[in-house]
Amino acid sequence: MAEVVVSALLRGLFEKLASTALKNIALYMGIDAEINKLPRSLTKIQGLLADASRKDITNRFVKRWLNDLQHLAYEIDDVLDDLATDAMEKELSSESGTFSRKVRKLIPNCCTKFPKNTEMLSKLDSINAKLQELYKEKADLGLSVTNTPSPRNYNKNRRFQSSVFDPSRIVGRQAEKEALVQQLLQDDGPSHQNFGIVPILGMGGVGKTTLAKLLYNDPRVKKHFKLKGWVCISDDFNIFGRTKDIFKDLGGELKKESEGFNKLQETLADYVRGKRFLLVLDDIWCESYLDWQTLIEPLCACASGSKIVITTQKDLLLKRLGYDPLNKQLESLSYDDALSLLALHALGINNFDSHLSLKPYGEEIVKKCGRLPLALIALGTSLRTKEDEESWKRVLETQIWNLPVEGEILPALRVSYHDLSAPLKQVFAYCSLFPKGFLFDKEKLVLLWMAEGFLHQSTQSHSMEEWLGHEYFDELLSRSFFQSAPNSKSLFVMHDLMNELATHSAGEFFVRLDIEAKKDTEEKMLEKYHHMSFVREEYVNYKKFEVFKRAKSLRTFLATSVGVEESWNTFYLSNKTVVDLLSELPLLRVLSLSNSNISEVPESIDTLRHLRYLNLSRTQIKDLPENISNLYNLETLILFDCWKLAKLPNNFLKLKNLRHLDIRKTPCLNQMPLGIGELKNLQTLSKIIIEVKSGFEITKLKDFKNLCGEVSIVGLEKVQNATDASVANFSQKRLSELEVVWSNTWDDSRNEMLEKDVLNELKPHNDKLIKLKIRSYGGLEFPKWVGDPLFDHLKHVSLSGCKTCTSLPPLAQLQSLKELFIIGLEGVEAVGMELLGTCRAFPSLEILSFLEMNKWEKWSINNGEDVFPCLKQLRISNCPKLVEIMLENIRSLNVLDIHGCDSGVLRRLVEVASSVSKLKIKNISRLDDAVWRCVVDHLGAVEELSIERCDRISYMWESEAVASKVLVNLRDLNVELCDKLVSLGKIENDENCNLPIASLKTLKVFRCWKMGHCNCPNSIETLIIQSCSITSISLPTGLKSLVIQGCKNLSEGVLGGQNNNTVLLEKVMISDWLNLKSINLNCLVHLTQLEIHSCTDLESLLDEESPNLSYLTSLKRLYIQHCPKMDVCVIWPPNLQILEIGRLKKPISEWGSPNFPTSLVNLTLYGDDGLLELFALHIESSGIKVFCFVQLLFSTDHMFLVLWVMQSHKTKPELCSNLDNILDCVISPEASQSGLGQMKKRKMSTSSNISGVSYKQFTMFRKELSVDTDLALSPKKKISTKCGNGRLEGGDDRRYGGPGGDSVKMATTGRSCRRGV
Repeated sequence: MAEVVVSALLRGLFEKLASTALKNIALYMGIDAEINKLPRSLTKIQGLLADASRKDITNRFVKRWLNDLQHLAYEIDDVLDDLATDAMEKELSSESGTFSRKVRKLIPNCCTKFPKNTEMLSKLDSINAKLQELYKEKADLGLSVTNTPSPRNYNKNRRFQSSVFDPSRIVGRQAEKEALVQQLLQDDGPSHQNFGIVPILGMGGVGKTTLAKLLYNDPRVKKHFKLKGWVCISDDFNIFGRTKDIFKDLGGELKKESEGFNKLQETLADYVRGKRFLLVLDDIWCESYLDWQTLIEPLCACASGSKIVITTQKDLLLKRLGYDPLNKQLESLSYDDALSLLALHALGINNFDSHLSLKPYGEEIVKKCGRLPLALIALGTSLRTKEDEESWKRVLETQIWNLPVEGEILPALRVSYHDLSAPLKQVFAYCSLFPKGFLFDKEKLVLLWMAEGFLHQSTQSHSMEEWLGHEYFDELLSRSFFQSAPNSKSLFVMHDLMNELATHSAGEFFVRLDIEAKKDTEEKMLEKYHHMSFVREEYVNYKKFEVFKRAKSLRTFLATSVGVEESWNTFYLSNKTVVDLLSELPLLRVLSLSNSNISEVPESIDTLRHLRYLNLSRTQIKDLPENISNLYNLETLILFDCWKLAKLPNNFLKLKNLRHLDIRKTPCLNQMPLGIGELKNLQTLSKIIIEVKSGFEITKLKDFKNLCGEVSIVGLEKVQNATDASVANFSQKRLSELEVVWSNTWDDSRNEMLEKDVLNELKPHNDKLIKLKIRSYGGLEFPKWVGDPLFDHLKHVSLSGCKTCTSLPPLAQLQSLKELFIIGLEGVEAVGMELLGTCRAFPSLEILSFLEMNKWEKWSINNGEDVFPCLKQLRISNCPKLVEIMLENIRSLNVLDIHGCDSGVLRRLVEVASSVSKLKIKNISRLDDAVWRCVVDHLGAVEELSIERCDRISYMWESEAVASKVLVNLRDLNVELCDKLVSLGKIENDENCNLPIASLKTLKVFRCWKMGHCNCPNSIETLIIQSCSITSISLPTGLKSLVIQGCKNLSEGVLGGQNNNTVLLEKVMISDWLNLKSINLNCLVHLTQLEIHSCTDLESLLDEESPNLSYLTSLKRLYIQHCPKMDVCVIWPPNLQILEIGRLKKPISEWGSPNFPTSLVNLTLYGDDGLLELFALHIESSGIKVFCFVQLLFSTDHMFLVLWVMQSHKTKPELCSNLDNILDCVISPEASQSGLGQMKKRKMSTSSNISGVSYKQFTMFRKELSVDTDLALSPKKKISTKCGNGRLEGGDDRRYGGPGGDSVKMATTGRSCRRGV
């Protein structure tokens, strides 16, 4: 790896050293002699790299030499970047002065030369000396100059794969096999060649060859083909040799007269002529279409129906042959099959039934291997003679690359890696910074590669770098280093073992801080790392990053996460951490603090003079410091979803290298920064705010010739002349997404014709546009380009708030359109054939929504089979006048959502969409029992049914017997705010009903005020009743989960006692059940979770026969709050793990001895509002994770909440010995953003002993509101109770006392905190 990265780095260095600008600035600074030494020294060392690359695998000294050279290459690059930045700084800072002009012209004469830069001279002297030392070491290391490329490191035995296999050693793949067998047996139809190609594509080790063997030996396949052959190609694509192999393996006899290539091909063609053959070409690496055609040319003489099966890791050749294999890659085994495969090779049997103690280790090994068959076989075989747990545990805890089986697993993956070019290896190693499961966005990753300097181009064209990055990514994707993410066509994932290969290849230059990354991150190593990432945590301890102050060489500081980044998923990073870190990391090129709660960017940001990439998306910042414009190298600035951002720096024009500015979702930002129009290199400007006179005028867009990607233009009502829009030259801009927005103010200033002309001039180039949004447009009709079929890539169209439009554009001929949203077009009264055009309409449309169409009355389309052939979701909302719908069949529709419409709309749509499986209706006018009965007759395919605010329905069905014949697939039923609903069935307790609704599993009823009784079908497993006036419930016999909330009139005898229908209950949640006085839990032996809140009359969970809860052996979670008549339990369920309890009959101080079970891992205690109760739970060996919960609620002058948290270390108390590493104080975002006064810090000393570890100190922060007065805290009462093997106690005199904890958290709040810990 080191040789690869070094060669890539050196190429970039040579390009920079050849730069005229660098030579001039060096001459000006008087360091040209030292600079000129660098190319000569680097050239000599470059000659040694080929030899070093062959020896570094076996010679650790050569490997160390290469690593030292790579570190030095980074250092040289930093120095050269400093010089280039100095030149830009002088150019920009004194642009109008005579001195500046001399610098700019850089005329080397005595008048312009200044004394030599001694600091830079010192650096260059040191670098040149190190280069000389490295070159002198060549003799000791045995390195010599050679141009011979290093041999590819592949398994030479790979060529000897054959079709022979042992079927007893193969697990799974039956579904994949059957699908491919059908492909082999079916006729391909008319084609220019008689044979078809069946590709098996996937990453190394996934089982492609094994699957091919299954196909090859299937009896149906053997019978179908007259000739069969198997040839392993591998990376030796010798056409002559492989043609011989094909001929012989198909059964041909090679004669002496056929030894010439031409004669051989003729002989092969004659041999297969008129015969149907099956040929497996295993392990294809060839990408040349011409070589492939030469190889298979003789096979074209075969009979129709012949097949060639290709196994390959690379899809480039397949694409050239006309295949799109992206979504057809062979995936890893299923979890169960992977576990069976491991057991088969480790234990000799296909399960762990006789080795149950090893099964947990096996399950983790399966996860570790990412269900990759080759890795499972290798690890399983290594464990074949080992049935002790320690051996399995050792394998589990060791990185695959460090196991003895490395030589068996690595070739399968590394053969792809070694086939990469040096730049590709470099960008692949960069991917080690991202955790397993990370979702890669191609565009974002390319910007990071560009910022790191990995996309070297001799040309000065900036756009070429992005293009090259896309080429690199596509190449890695084609070689299975990336895979398409499930359920997403725009995101990608990396297999876990590929992630580990990247980590293994990254060496001592990349480090990722997370639980999964088993890297040595000791402080002594930190000085060497150049690229660092960390996986976000909810709270980040300052001390976690404090050690990185030593990492002076860091170029990358990257916040990452696993899975999709949600806007609400922020992490709390203090401003102090950011300020201190930035001042210590001057060489950063990439800085990402996205999704952090930082509220300001420190002024010291301008010290990061090398910075190319700055990501502050989804932070709390309101502005950026003016000096951010001193970041002359900045290429990418991401401020996406900074919803508080109101202002950008005024001197943006200094950011000459800025190419990507993402300011989407910044609602407070209503003005473009001054000078942004001068940034000619901008390719991404996601939000453009049009202004007049001194602001940003639309004509300035003409200068952004490279503008691409996503663009939103806001304020188009300010454009006074369509000619100005024409000047912007949008027809030449290759945008992927375009949003155009006018003001939502409708007055006399709006000009319908002008707005149509402006929109007409904003037509983008048609070859890239994927998404189009038009908002608040004021024309009467849309220009012709909206809906033009030439936009053949357009997938999403949204027309919203265009109140004056009276008709829709002809969108039906957009061949790729998948999503169409029509919102708030209040002038449209009818939708008809004008929408469709003349050809097959909406051939790809999957989602269609009509919302807020107040005047829409008629939808008339004679669609037949040619309209909406792929429509899956239809939503019609708040279209109150729509009464006439003339549609034919919509057979593909799965989801139907109707809100605020007439019942005729519902009735007609369920008639024409017989395949709807999910139906949601809300506020449907004129929907009474008679109409509803007709609707129900068409719901045979419905699985999920939701009904809201339909207040003329009194029941859901006539009777359960009738419903069971129609609602045969109904699984989930949700009924909300149906004011007249009295029961589920009109006829209940039908004695003649022998046909219950067997499919119904979940029933939710919410705020149905007239529903007095609920007779539940017996099939229901989950029942939720909330805020109903219900008095009785007949519980189903199979009920497993029950929620009853706010049913104040419900009688007491529903739960427990003689009610046998509650026997299977596993989860129960009860709140605000006023009539409930007791619950008999005797029969609830399967109960795992019980929650009870605000049941004011509830006195006990016990009875005389069972005075404790010890019989609830399955109960793991118990929550009881606000039950003022209930006493605390004395003997708890024996296996309880989580307990939250408080505000009962007695205060906690009077509980006596609660005897909490030793199984408890999480305990939360709630005190009464308005009082101070402080409790500390001392853990000795019970293993309880949560140390303590404290609630402090004071007067309005002082309100705050303090949480104490202690993680248990029951087996290794020494882990807690360093208080500095575990002590953390976090101010919650509510407190830190409230701006209510200053924060004061207090330190108190106390001492307690936990598991033999002494805690000497804790820190507490106090947040004050408007009145600065001392807090008067009443002394706490002494409490001493038993808690498993520990005790519960508080202190008498310590006002802020209590045992020291792992974390102290404070938040301003006026509410009690449920599950606060």
